[in-house]
Amino acid sequence: MSFFARWLVTAIAVAAAVWLVPGIEIIGGDSAWIGIALFALILALVNMSVKPILQVLSLPISVLTLGIFYLVVNTLMLYLAAWLANGLFGVGFWIASFGSAFVASIVISIVSAIVNSIVGDK
Repeated sequence: MSFFARWLVTAIAVAAAVWLVPGIEIIGGDSAWIGIALFALILALVNMSVKPILQVLSLPISVLTLGIFYLVVNTLMLYLAAWLANGLFGVGFWIASFGSAFVASIVISIVSAIVNSIVGDK
């Protein structure tokens, strides 16, 4: 899958999370779509670079929890991307609590999986 397609899928998933999850808001920017696009770009870059390293490091805990700890890794990636987007561009996510981030990471994972299955590898 090309990077542009991955970015578009992530943007759709982030928009769904902003719409569905209370405690998650887009901050900064002229419009919400610019904030979503920039945040999705940073989240896609973080997921491609940092997430595989954290998944390998957390492998023993993930085996013990039968893979449920990967949801915590996804939540941490969401926090990292929000911190980077807010710090670098002043645009991104405002996360009210860990619970909101946890639910948002689940929503982003589910929506990404659905949109990826529709888009495919082509």
